[in-house]
Amino acid sequence: MMKEGKMTKSDNIKNEEDLGHELSEKEIEEAIEEGKKVALDEDLLDDNILEETNLDLLAEEISDLKDKLIRSLADKENLRKRAEKERKEAEIYGGTKLARDLLSVYDNMGRALENIDENLKEQAKPLIEGIELTQRELISVFKKHKIEKIEPEIGEKFDPKWHQAMFESPIPDTKKGEIIQIMVNGFRISERLLRAAQVGVSSFEGDEGEKN
Repeated sequence: MMKEGKMTKSDNIKNEEDLGHELSEKEIEEAIEEGKKVALDEDLLDDNILEETNLDLLAEEISDLKDKLIRSLADKENLRKRAEKERKEAEIYGGTKLARDLLSVYDNMGRALENIDENLKEQAKPLIEGIELTQRELISVFKKHKIEKIEPEIGEKFDPKWHQAMFESPIPDTKKGEIIQIMVNGFRISERLLRAAQVGVSSFEGDEGEKN
């Protein structure tokens, strides 16, 4: 019979197995806790990356929206300016066709007055004064609508923008390209040509010294 308190060899083996089993469980628990900690760390890192990614995407989206807004405002301003320009042009040039048609009326009144001699002036004075008054009123209406005369002078340089050369002639004592005769005055409405002034132009090729 074995004495109480004395451990047998089998008991030692059992205790060692129990200890080994207990340590293994601790190691497992520690490993689990470590794994949880690592998992938490990794989750935290993933959250930061996701947050940074979202912030980058948000910043990029804000930048795109800002660009679109700026372009939209620029397009709106350009549209406003274009509409304003078209409105002003319509206001100035809207009556261009009518103004061009009225030029022949002006020309006919001018020719009529030029062909009136002194005797006719005395015989039909009221009628002639009426024609002159009508012509002046027509000129006043022209000015009101920015319709101006183009009145070149002899010796002036020919300008193809406002003048129409009806003929060329090598007139001595002139320079090539100079206006030598005015046939019909022109008209313009603001900066747009209604009718070019019809002129004769010198084609003389002589030296300037030949003038003297």
